[in-house]
Amino acid sequence: MNFRKDINGLRAIAVIAVVLFHFNASWVPGGFAGVDVFFVISGYLMTSIIFRGIEKENFSLYRFYIARANRIIPALAVLCFVLLVFGWFYLSPIDYRTLGTHVASSLTFVSNIVYWRESGYFNIASHSKWLLHTWSLSAEWQFYIVYPIFLVFMRKYLTLRTMKTALFVATILGFVLCVVATAKWPNPSYYLLPTRAWEMMMGGLAFLYPFSIKESKKKFIEWTGLFLIIGSYFFISKENSWPGYLAIFPVLGTFLVIQAQNNKSFITGNLIFQKIGTWSYSIYLWHWPLVVVIYYFSLNELYIYLGLGLSVLLGFFSNRYIERIKFRNDFSTIFQYLKCKPIYMVLSISIAGGIVFQQSGFLFRVSPDLQKMNASAIESIDDLAYPSPNLTILNKKLRFIKGKSDKNILFIGASHIEHTYPYVEALKSDYNIYYLTQTGCFISPSFSRPDKSCTGIQEYREIIEKIKFDKIVTSIYFINGYLPETGRKDALIVRISEYNDFLQYAKSKSEKVIMILGEPDGPEFDPLISIRKNLNKYINVLEVRKDYIEHEFAIKLLDELDDVTVIDPINYLCTDICKVMDEDFNYYYTDDSHMRPWYAIKSLTYLNVIFDEFNSSVK
Repeated sequence: MNFRKDINGLRAIAVIAVVLFHFNASWVPGGFAGVDVFFVISGYLMTSIIFRGIEKENFSLYRFYIARANRIIPALAVLCFVLLVFGWFYLSPIDYRTLGTHVASSLTFVSNIVYWRESGYFNIASHSKWLLHTWSLSAEWQFYIVYPIFLVFMRKYLTLRTMKTALFVATILGFVLCVVATAKWPNPSYYLLPTRAWEMMMGGLAFLYPFSIKESKKKFIEWTGLFLIIGSYFFISKENSWPGYLAIFPVLGTFLVIQAQNNKSFITGNLIFQKIGTWSYSIYLWHWPLVVVIYYFSLNELYIYLGLGLSVLLGFFSNRYIERIKFRNDFSTIFQYLKCKPIYMVLSISIAGGIVFQQSGFLFRVSPDLQKMNASAIESIDDLAYPSPNLTILNKKLRFIKGKSDKNILFIGASHIEHTYPYVEALKSDYNIYYLTQTGCFISPSFSRPDKSCTGIQEYREIIEKIKFDKIVTSIYFINGYLPETGRKDALIVRISEYNDFLQYAKSKSEKVIMILGEPDGPEFDPLISIRKNLNKYINVLEVRKDYIEHEFAIKLLDELDDVTVIDPINYLCTDICKVMDEDFNYYYTDDSHMRPWYAIKSLTYLNVIFDEFNSSVK
């Protein structure tokens, strides 16, 4: 296959966008679409290798996999090794423990699955994950495993022409799946192969169905493609659901540039883009840890420019001294494939990462007090006690606690209602308790978020009409969540009006309505952030209340507070300060705003006012 300068230049256009986006998203709001450009390029190159081998009847799955391993693993393995060494000296045990997990998952190419289960790609917590960017390598590798097997299998039963048609249809269906899945399950759709495979297959179609273009029209096709790619970088942002239907723009743009086959293009063929394209894989590998360094150590903006320069410099050295190493690929027997050196890189460094995780980041590296704090922080990870729904009413999933009477209480709201569950369950009240909740949602109908529906709690009338509730408990905590940047106050006022409607309705349908205000929160409560930034073990109560200015504004505008019992948790949980841990260095929260079950059971006595008619003490 002749060297394609246009494809090499496309790599540069892709990696520049990704790097700029990660260092400063405002520069290139849709720069993350550069990954989609890489996917199309990868699909084109892999399809060309596989189909040429199939047509010549000399394609070998073993050689294909070894070639991919030789290409991808060495530079990635070196990066992981360097990060493990760096982490030993500079990371807290809890962060080092997490790094160990991510090293192992990156080198075994399942990191996209791990990151999907942890948090969203654009979540602020992602900026502390040193190998987050390897999700795309994992998705590609998974494609490399499945795709050639699929093609080899088809070749046994289909003609080449039928195979091409089948791949065309599969690409269209893959795009449809991507659009539907992104709308319903945005987080897994971002990371996982099923919604990304069509992008790589689109690159395959560029090889299977090459355009016959006159020399005079190549520039027009190329420029159209470049317009779609670069336009997506600036007109798409992280506020858009991704990949979804919008991904067609950078994907189609890349398809057109590849089809144009304009090897004489100044845009893709200039010396700078050719060099950056050659170094693009290594630049991609090294740039993200530099981004994390800036975030992790709270460095100022000047380091962004240093990080950009270092990304290119490290990419150059990695390409020259690691990527260019010629590992053996000409094995004659299956057992000789065991001599493939990148396999041992994966095994040794993955095992090292696993040991770091198993040893909790090697606690002995820090002082005894920090050892206790790190151990508590590790225990706090996902330390929640909110069970799966055990009751369905009118298609709504609820948690139900059976009592000893015919009286009912409804707890309705978001996660700050959910973390009352351990206390309420331990109370063993005579009431029948119903929990109708949706994490990250608010009850006002105008509240919306791009990644999920909140109708489960916003359609509250259905469940309240169905069941007679003696008491209804709600929280105002998330009333200011996901407010738009422009028109923020107006949007808040709309929510306040809608919340007024809820309170009025709830009072008309129950004997008592209880509204819980916000609990103390802040970065000091987050065990991970507290340790990482060496924060205080308490927060001044005045600082805590500053976070609730919009809540205070909302309360003043609520007309339906008559006969509503208002509980202010801060009055119960704080004095002039709010402690974030006990004397034995046990953190109270699992993150910056959610209580751990043991602390909830110990401290939420202010909920007793809800149950005082039957039972007011934890048994």
